[in-house]
Amino acid sequence: MPQTHGNPLDEPAADPFEIAAEAAADIARLTGVDRHDIAVTLGSGWGRAAELIGETVATIPAPDVTGFSKPALEGHVGTLRSVRTAAGKHVLVIGARTHFYENHGVRRVVHSVRTAAATGASTMILTNGAGGVRETWTPGQPVLISDHINLTAASPLEGATFIDLTDLYSSRLRDLARSIDPSLDEGVYCQFRGPHYETPAEVQMAKIIGGHIVGMSTALEAIAARQAGMEILGMSLITNLAAGIQTTPLSHEEVLEAGRAAEPVISALLARIIEAL
Repeated sequence: MPQTHGNPLDEPAADPFEIAAEAAADIARLTGVDRHDIAVTLGSGWGRAAELIGETVATIPAPDVTGFSKPALEGHVGTLRSVRTAAGKHVLVIGARTHFYENHGVRRVVHSVRTAAATGASTMILTNGAGGVRETWTPGQPVLISDHINLTAASPLEGATFIDLTDLYSSRLRDLARSIDPSLDEGVYCQFRGPHYETPAEVQMAKIIGGHIVGMSTALEAIAARQAGMEILGMSLITNLAAGIQTTPLSHEEVLEAGRAAEPVISALLARIIEAL
């Protein structure tokens, strides 16, 4: 049952996969949908996609599901939604993301992904709003994630668990996305811990080690999705150029404004990609 006091994932002896299974059972009970085929986490700027994917079967406040809590960040809707596409597939839309910088631990960060896998989803789409390192990119531009660099010094894998991350962000799914929008560029995502924005020197470090996108989510979730056996598509909305590349100061309001301006276009694109899966 949903937890009203504390969070079961905070117990050191807890099994995060058992808790994900409990959460999946909650979702099945509350939505009336026994199994979901696809899961999508909607980051800043991507929220309208939920309206375009298909028919909403049910919307659940995230805290009603075991292990979930209310998002700390404005721009995330705080719900789980079950959507049926025109083709009859069931999509679990996750609008409740726990960020690593909230200091709840990695288990909570990846709980949504593990829950999605426990509902039956075999495809995980991870979206975010992020800073662009390439000067040719502009705010409001969606880009595909081709790989990542995890700069959090953490992992969702516990114990002697060794998972191959080759082709973590599926080349098949990236090709599918480009078949819908051939203009889509791609790059390597660097997850920093946050919540402060990166310094210009840190952005240059990311560039030197091969990064093109900087943000505070996604990489840890992608690792957990791979462990769960899901195929992963990652997409970033470039909300601003990163510190030192953009000449004006960074702000969260800027991120939200770029998301609001781009939302109709990127949401329609994401809906078309999901339709093609």
